[in-house]
Amino acid sequence: MKIKKICCIGAGYVGGPTMSVIADKNPGIQVTVVDINEARIKAWNSENLDELPVYEPGLSEVVARARGRNLFFSTEIEKNIDEAEMIFISVNTPTKTYGKGKNMAADLKYVELCARQIANVATSDKIVVEKSTLPVRTAQAIKTILDQTGNGVKFQILSNPEFLAEGTAIQDLEQADRVLIGGEQSAEGKEAIQALVDIYAAWLPQENILTTNVWSSELSKLTANAFLAQRVSSINAISELCEATGADVSEVAKAIGMDSRIGPKFLKASVGFGGSCFQKDILNLVYIAKSLGLDNVADYWEQVIIMNDHQKKRFAENIVSTLFNTVSGKKIAFLGWAFKKDTNDTRESAAIYVADLLLEEQAEIQVYDPKVKPHQIYTDLNALNTRTEEENKAQLQVVNNPYEACKDAHAIAVLTEWDEFTTYDWKRIYDTMKKPAFVFDGRKILKEEELKAIGFEYYAIGKA
Repeated sequence: MKIKKICCIGAGYVGGPTMSVIADKNPGIQVTVVDINEARIKAWNSENLDELPVYEPGLSEVVARARGRNLFFSTEIEKNIDEAEMIFISVNTPTKTYGKGKNMAADLKYVELCARQIANVATSDKIVVEKSTLPVRTAQAIKTILDQTGNGVKFQILSNPEFLAEGTAIQDLEQADRVLIGGEQSAEGKEAIQALVDIYAAWLPQENILTTNVWSSELSKLTANAFLAQRVSSINAISELCEATGADVSEVAKAIGMDSRIGPKFLKASVGFGGSCFQKDILNLVYIAKSLGLDNVADYWEQVIIMNDHQKKRFAENIVSTLFNTVSGKKIAFLGWAFKKDTNDTRESAAIYVADLLLEEQAEIQVYDPKVKPHQIYTDLNALNTRTEEENKAQLQVVNNPYEACKDAHAIAVLTEWDEFTTYDWKRIYDTMKKPAFVFDGRKILKEEELKAIGFEYYAIGKA
């Protein structure tokens, strides 16, 4: 089966970059990304590539090559669903905030709406690909909806989870260490799987494309993120022990990372992990385990989240205790709001929760982030419903200059590991701050000895 037209529902952090690379590598396939958000589609179509709604290194170059040739962004959802032979579902699957499974289970309402829309529109056979991160056996629910159309259209459901790290998404797509495709193990299912394999094989070696049954594929995504998050929480737990004993968590991480059975990745202690996947996927895994009566399994994975929350709270409390047990009326400069460098994504960023805790202590915060817009920062903070929007705006200001953010500050908190933070004139910053001038390096990226020589009181995660 040769695919000529692809439609992707969802123009967010996964759909946009993934479809851009697929179009770039498959010039013979028409790829259209659709979304109900007109402003987002307008941004994807902007002539100014700096206005793309997703910031990823290398993305603008890929879009520039493919857009208008065989890559399109549109709000004409039904038209493009009907014309496509393969449809990717890449919509948001947030954690439920209501009802059964609240604060734990994945909310699948957007996925279900997509399935029903496909069922209503389709007039020819389709391959439907789950790109969103979904609980195990979601494919069966999608297939049940699609098979009830009554118009004779046949559907094959594939699971093709993304394993992208924001900030390196284009590299992760173009040089993927593996692509996972799960599908029905029937003749028709295998034909559908092969159609998707052929798309990725346009630029990836066959040995990097794994095929499984659909259930294994769905569970592999949740498990991969849970294992990675577990490593982060593990080293963060050790960081607190290091601070209490005089050990250095960087030295501990290096020592254990040289063990080939462990390896060095995801062993960098920090203020905590964020992003759209880790917490959401672990909570989903916890919910699945609990719903199956596997309480010990659920408790094990839930501890990863508990440790991550503890690390963020501990960082904020350390700022308060170090600043003589009060930050009331004191200015704290935040360098970074994105959950990691090289992305403008702020979902579950540690900065949100550290700010919230410090605002409760009546601190005055000024934030600088090179890629995150002010409205997003206020949206993140307001979503917590800790205080009114007016109170948040009164206590927290967003500035577009790091030196302005740090001027007259009692302390600086580094919340994102942006490379540019290491290049600043820290003597200039020190001269404009209140004394003693404190730096709390939540990402361990600054040069401790240089800052101390200037006169800073420097504190880093995992070091006494």
